[in-house]
Amino acid sequence: MSAAVESPVARGAGKPAKARKVEVRKEKPDWIGIPFCLPYVIVFLFGTIIPLFYALYLGFFKQQMIGGSSFVGFGNYLKALRDTLMWTGFGRVFLYFWIQTPLMLALALMAALMLDSQRIRHIAVPRILMFLPYAVPGVIAAMMWGYIYGSDYGLFGQIAHLFGAKAPNMFSSQLMLFAIANIATWCFVGYNMLIYYSSLRVIPEELYESARIDGASELRIAWSIKIPQIRGSIVMTLLFSLIGSFQLFNEPNVLKTLAPETINSSYTPNMYTYNLAFTSQDANYAAAVSLVVGIITMVLVAIVKAIGNRWDK
Repeated sequence: MSAAVESPVARGAGKPAKARKVEVRKEKPDWIGIPFCLPYVIVFLFGTIIPLFYALYLGFFKQQMIGGSSFVGFGNYLKALRDTLMWTGFGRVFLYFWIQTPLMLALALMAALMLDSQRIRHIAVPRILMFLPYAVPGVIAAMMWGYIYGSDYGLFGQIAHLFGAKAPNMFSSQLMLFAIANIATWCFVGYNMLIYYSSLRVIPEELYESARIDGASELRIAWSIKIPQIRGSIVMTLLFSLIGSFQLFNEPNVLKTLAPETINSSYTPNMYTYNLAFTSQDANYAAAVSLVVGIITMVLVAIVKAIGNRWDK
């Protein structure tokens, strides 16, 4: 007679199942992330906030040859608001912004769309070549283009002489802004192109496939799908370009040695502030001018950002 074999399942059928322990994660205290933020907070505090308040403090005083520093309240700031040299330079960089920024962003957008069209082989080569000018320091780029602009011995002049013509004087008061805009465009087209190209690469391919099934051309896809999808990046580069335009300094400061009759010490607000502080030795008034220019720039940036946010919706 064979003995019945009791299965393990049958042996454990009558026993109560052990309750599984559920581990509950303890919530970490809110202050746990503070040490990771401290480096940024320290740099932001000592690199931005404290210098701003110190510049604000300097603007309330005036340095005198007899008696030293004296408190003048808002006198320096009111003087800055009435300063024709500051407003002339401000209007000049505002005109420069309208000349340079649309051209630069349009070229960067077209280059990004061409690279994203997947019709260019060895895409890494043109991408690196377009980005390469951004690696050139602004001072070096201004010096290089300054010699290229030369109407007698520069590249422009030599090419014009080959055809028996006279090269345009890029250092004249009528063409100087275009000359500076060309330098900045050459430097920053590749930078903005990479921003647009990176944004285009994250657009889902399904959108393109659906559009092609419906018979849309590549131009239609670019206009109706690609550009609307990267509106946020376009607004961001527009804000960067606006801030960079009002910070214009390196290019005119270098070209000043080649065209002293066109570029003066107050050609841009930054040049005016720099010469007030280090040439005229009037750091108090320079601090007031810099804060006024900064506030006006912030207001313009806020306006452009508000308009861009409405377009991005």
